[in-house]
Amino acid sequence: MADVADSDVRINPSILAADFVNMQAELARIASADFVHVDVMDNHFVPNLTFGPQMVERIQATSPVPLDVHLMISDADRWAPEYAEIGAASVTFHLEAAADPVGLARRLRQIGARAGVAVKPATPVEHLFDVLDEFDQILVMTVEPGFGGQSFMADQMPKLRRLSDEARRRGSQLWLQVDGGIGESTIAQAADAGADTFVAGSAVFGAEDPGAAISALRSAAASAHRH
Repeated sequence: MADVADSDVRINPSILAADFVNMQAELARIASADFVHVDVMDNHFVPNLTFGPQMVERIQATSPVPLDVHLMISDADRWAPEYAEIGAASVTFHLEAAADPVGLARRLRQIGARAGVAVKPATPVEHLFDVLDEFDQILVMTVEPGFGGQSFMADQMPKLRRLSDEARRRGSQLWLQVDGGIGESTIAQAADAGADTFVAGSAVFGAEDPGAAISALRSAAASAHRH
């Protein structure tokens, strides 16, 4: 997506890689990020358990940047609106977990959140083409959802490129997000395939200077867009 401006690159550090005991201090370390990515897992849709609305509400109250909530939970139609009501700026649910994805996206927008939909690596994106404008963001998972620290799946880049090409063809203002294995060695691949919003966990929180890591990731993505 070579026509994406540098300012359109968004870096959203994932708190899955943060020190949960010192969450407020960890959030302060990423004040230069665009959003903080909050992974909510229910040990049902994915084999891991993180936290629910109460914890997200506390993060919302202390975060210096808006919340980008990623719901890896079953029955998204029932639970996703609660996270929008908490005040999350963006709420992304999984296509595989929603009975009525378009209706749910409209509900999230009505509450005031950006509406995102995520797809697992094995899920095709073509059936989203006709409803792109119902969403503000599509998240293409570049790992199997459930755990941080996994390796980047480069085989998801053709899917991302098809989605990017279709969004451009339709003149969509959709944000294209990638999540999983994103660091300085992989972000350019994702940016070249059309991503403009990047979730990075250990690449940011594992760095001695998270602010510098965010800046380096942003520059790498912007450079890939220019070329």
